[in-house]
Amino acid sequence: MNQDELKQRVAAEALRYVVKDAPVGVGSGSTVNFFIDALAALKHAIPGAVAASEASAARLRQHGIPVLELNDVDELPVYVDGADEITEHLAMIKGGGGALTREKIIAAVAKRFVCIADASKLVPVLGRFPLPVEVIPMARSYVGRELRKLGGQPALRTGFRTDNGNLILDCSGMSLLDPVKTESELNQIAGVVTNGIFARRPADVLLLGEKTGVRTLGGAKLR
Repeated sequence: MNQDELKQRVAAEALRYVVKDAPVGVGSGSTVNFFIDALAALKHAIPGAVAASEASAARLRQHGIPVLELNDVDELPVYVDGADEITEHLAMIKGGGGALTREKIIAAVAKRFVCIADASKLVPVLGRFPLPVEVIPMARSYVGRELRKLGGQPALRTGFRTDNGNLILDCSGMSLLDPVKTESELNQIAGVVTNGIFARRPADVLLLGEKTGVRTLGGAKLR
């Protein structure tokens, strides 16, 4: 079973968490694309979806799924998204596709965050994947210097702008043994919009695609 087949399997499993007659939050990335494709089978059972990226919004529309503005949604029972890295404690690094800010906002609103990933994304400690940091353009150099003071090695993601019009610094070499603390510290740097550590609001459930099937980590409790 190849990686795409594993992604398809967890995407299909995530449909069990979609709440009938309620909007669903949808993240971004290759695994989420499979979820959007699977969600098309339920499009008549939901009013629509809140998308974390313009690319996801376009894919939803292609399937005839209405795209809703988060400001127009009173409640969001579930948010489904992938991860670049995730631990067994369900803290993540996200932002490889550059949608980290919108992803973090939707995750904060959602009552339940379901992460879908293949087994290669499960790590004992975060930090092997370079940490994305979204930065206001005028603060790029300043934030880079501050990240170096914290032991990081930031690199500008060249030729890229987020859907918010900002830049991404991909930071290698950070010690993420206390991801909750580091997430908060980085967000205090002037000019940082947000960073790709999702530890203060981790996933509630991880659906992990393995060769033997889908393994579920975490519970299904509501916030």
